[in-house]
Amino acid sequence: MTIRPRTENRKNRVRDVLARRQKDLTLVVNNIHDPHNVSAILRSCDAFGISAVHLLYTSNVFPALGKKSSASAKKWVGRINHTDAAAMKQALDEQGFTLVRTGFSSTAVALKDWDFTRPTAVILGNEHSGVEKDLQDLVDNELYIPMQGMVQSLNVSVAAAIILYEAFRQRHEAGLYSTPSLSEPEIEKYFQEWIEK
Repeated sequence: MTIRPRTENRKNRVRDVLARRQKDLTLVVNNIHDPHNVSAILRSCDAFGISAVHLLYTSNVFPALGKKSSASAKKWVGRINHTDAAAMKQALDEQGFTLVRTGFSSTAVALKDWDFTRPTAVILGNEHSGVEKDLQDLVDNELYIPMQGMVQSLNVSVAAAIILYEAFRQRHEAGLYSTPSLSEPEIEKYFQEWIEK
């Protein structure tokens, strides 16, 4: 039996995408309740090669996601669930991540000045209340997106896309998308999972 070109093209595309996945860059989605925002964040994660996101839900329930708004991105981005801020931080610390939260304090660093070539987990807070207090107390690092208008905040999914683009820009310039971040066994594991989707 011969393999149809379309099937072979799909396999090649899956391997090509997996070769550019960045396992040492991630987002922490903290109590974000709007399913459209979460879906848009996952879509941006897929677009910029994020392997998995961390979901910290302590006061909200993770929203049900529709297929249309996420363009099925939820199939291609892993989701790691957490219910305890301290335990999540410890797990990410042990994996070598530097955590940074979004915010507007006097010590916050402008987006372009954050070094995204090092392993980074960016924390995005709830649409109304921001990053939860327990997590703020655990994470000193803070970054902000410089803005020029009267409104000083963006929709959380828009902020996620801007942050991920800056991370992509820095990592691309450093050649990090040219060398696989995932190990060969990891790529093979994902390949077998993805090819069935």
